Amino acid sequence: MKKINLTITGCLGRMGQQLIKSSKKDKIFKIVSLTENRNILKKVSGIKPELNTFHAFKKADVIIDFTVPRCTLQVLKIASKLKKRVVIGTTGFTKKEEDLIRKYSKKIPILKAGNMSLGVNLLMYLTEVASRSLGKKFFTKIHEVHHRHKKDYPSGTALMLAKGIADGQNKNLYNLIGNKYLNKKTIPYGKKINFNSIRKSDVIGEHEVKFSSGKEIVTLNHESFDRALYSEGALTASKWLMRKKPGLYSMRDLLNFK
Repeated sequence: MKKINLTITGCLGRMGQQLIKSSKKDKIFKIVSLTENRNILKKVSGIKPELNTFHAFKKADVIIDFTVPRCTLQVLKIASKLKKRVVIGTTGFTKKEEDLIRKYSKKIPILKAGNMSLGVNLLMYLTEVASRSLGKKFFTKIHEVHHRHKKDYPSGTALMLAKGIADGQNKNLYNLIGNKYLNKKTIPYGKKINFNSIRKSDVIGEHEVKFSSGKEIVTLNHESFDRALYSEGALTASKWLMRKKPGLYSMRDLLNFK
């Protein structure tokens, strides 16, 4: 298979570092540039990081972005002009920003996922099935745990799972989002989806979806133990995206979940 020229944004971040490590183990990829949001004098893995510019992205076949929404939109603006594919693992977008991403996807192939793990995407699918099967008599809530450095809450994964609940009921996600709690021991169920986000130590990721009728509770959960799950998933997404036309894709498309 032909080498895939890769650009990794946010190269000094946790996921940026993990992506560099994972891509070096996969002989299909060649890192052609690394970027950061500030000038970095020292080289990273033999490459001098650049700012997000036309020059930085010019040689890339695919750009992988795990940064912050403001940076992601900056990347997409340049990538759309250069006709570059983009894999987005960034979370915390507003509805307006989500609309902008959809607009850019009309020009370039974009795969966006709040979580790149196979297991989490299977959990989202099962959440949708459970939501459809259990119906309106069951109230829901989502519990998630991440490392103390993660700023956005609920996490992108928690919102993915909430979308699974919404899709199962044929409803709009934004109309079902309930209260968002931070670092609470317990939270109530509600007519809308309530979220509890815990930030502690160096936890990679734990997610739990609960359905309750008041008489019984159904629980679906997933735990991550290695950050390589996400970087390897992003690399798999990059390979898959090479064959795609402009559009907005998800890991569900890649995994062919119906």
